[in-house]
Amino acid sequence: MTVSAVTNEEITIRPQAGPQESFLSSPADIVIYGGAAGSGKTFGLLMDPLQYITTVKGFGAVIFRRTTPQITAQGGLWDTAGEIYPQIGATPNSTDLKWIFPPHRNGVKFAHLEYDRHVYDYQGSQIPAIYFDELTHFSEKQFWYLLSRNRSVCGVRPYVRATTNPDPESWVAKFISWWIDPRTGYPIDSRSGIIRWFVRDGNELIWSDSEGELKTKYPDRQPKSVTFIPAKLADNPILEKINPEYRGNLQALSFVEQERLLRGNWKIKAEAGTVFKREWFGEPVDTVPSGQTVRYWDMAATRKSKKSGDPDWTAGVKMCHANGIYYVMDVYRIRDNPGETEKARRTITAQDGPGVKIREEQEGGSSGKTVIFLAARDQFKGADYMGVPSSGSKQARSVPASRAAYNGLIKIKRAPWNDLLLAELEVFPDGKHDDVVDAFSGAFNELAKGLRDHTREAKIGDAVASSASGYDELGINFDDELGEIW
Repeated sequence: MTVSAVTNEEITIRPQAGPQESFLSSPADIVIYGGAAGSGKTFGLLMDPLQYITTVKGFGAVIFRRTTPQITAQGGLWDTAGEIYPQIGATPNSTDLKWIFPPHRNGVKFAHLEYDRHVYDYQGSQIPAIYFDELTHFSEKQFWYLLSRNRSVCGVRPYVRATTNPDPESWVAKFISWWIDPRTGYPIDSRSGIIRWFVRDGNELIWSDSEGELKTKYPDRQPKSVTFIPAKLADNPILEKINPEYRGNLQALSFVEQERLLRGNWKIKAEAGTVFKREWFGEPVDTVPSGQTVRYWDMAATRKSKKSGDPDWTAGVKMCHANGIYYVMDVYRIRDNPGETEKARRTITAQDGPGVKIREEQEGGSSGKTVIFLAARDQFKGADYMGVPSSGSKQARSVPASRAAYNGLIKIKRAPWNDLLLAELEVFPDGKHDDVVDAFSGAFNELAKGLRDHTREAKIGDAVASSASGYDELGINFDDELGEIW
């Protein structure tokens, strides 16, 4: 309870009952909170410093995000803090990304740790409260080094708080594994908020249910306490009341992402049969309406031989977008020497006609730029041809197409290559070849990105704007999300 510096009225700032309240009241040294989208993680993190920031002189907090844009992005940490902190008289310093609170001028700072070396910016620091927003985005080195800066002389016992979404490949998954069912991947409800203790022995963490047991076994070590408090969208009734459509947004994600972000699954991985399923595409269609069309190439240039074994293919997928649906119109692949491959691509381009955009994955570095330059000059002169710099892993680049397929937005034209395409999609990313999948994902991303750009620039056309909003609802963010699985 406090008096609002904005309205001069008495206001109450408190956590929601359930996991959010447990998060703010846990006495553990390290508390990790969340494990699903929309569970109130950000508000919980921002509220926590308010327990001491106005009453304990010398108390201070730093809230870390991996990059500065993640702090300052629309609706991100900084914006959300702006909804809470001014109510109790805090003033922002936008240059330093810091909020100053009366009466002691204690501060809550927002900072990035883009690279591991940035942890050394905090050598000699004393930070009573350290917060990590989206802990799986940080490296293990960053976390443990910052823990050494977690100290206090203000009277508040130093502590660390973190929020996270599931990532089965992260170090966090191993760190909180005791709280996760190893069979299903879901949190064990009866263990939520239960505190455990650990000490480090070399590179190994030694865990126990008892602080005393560890002190007896390791008398020269001070055990640290940890707990994990899982939460899901259902634990955030305020969000569901204000934005009831948000659950639908999560339900529009791909199977793997729904398991992680809606159900909090820490074990689900992108593996054969989870990224793409044959039944998501329905029955092939016999006709395809006209629409914006692209042919996307994923290149290889080695002819199959006894010496080369089973090399990659050059694959070109032709796809169009019409009336909110994506249609796979053609799949072509060749495995031959560079000369024959170049000749085949010219032939395919002529067959496709001038209305089809041509895109190709561009490898990094100057050599990749040279390949695109030569192709534009020699093979595709006069055509709408561009290289698309690759960003993130193959799995990350497949995410938007997986989402769309899962929600019935991709159809396939009936043709002899149907089984080839579906077979490679179904075994991705565990299959021996993924060239057709790469071209398929690239074609989809290019069409969807082009639609987003057109809508943003034109700001007209109700039909186009309506279609574009559908991809926003699917969570496709081509500026941020192709580099990692959200």
